[in-house]
Amino acid sequence: MTPNDKTALVRTYFERLTASDTDGIVRLFEDDAHVISPFLGKMHAAEFFEKLGNASDASKLTVFDVLLGENGDSAAAHFEYDWTLKSGEQFVFQGVDYFKFGESGRFASMSIFYDTHPVREDVGDKYALA
Repeated sequence: MTPNDKTALVRTYFERLTASDTDGIVRLFEDDAHVISPFLGKMHAAEFFEKLGNASDASKLTVFDVLLGENGDSAAAHFEYDWTLKSGEQFVFQGVDYFKFGESGRFASMSIFYDTHPVREDVGDKYALA
């Protein structure tokens, strides 16, 4: 994959997340890929995105930058997440997703980074009901 292909794959991820296209998101990941989330810990990617989809009503993601790792096997994206839960509650926060590419060119893993304190205070454990 070229650097442009990798950047495009990361941007596609955010487009599919905004579109609530859970199946499309999961297809971007290796079959054995995992996600590390501040809320949920380490989970299989398909399981994580199913939980996220069940907890969410709408998502709007704005990507500010996609940065490629110096070894060519990773990328990081700085974004703003405008998240509406099934309950109607809405939260806006910024974060960084860090992607590792697998040998097939799909994502082997993703780690999510953001300041969880304000979000946890407001959100609580909304995934518990998902």
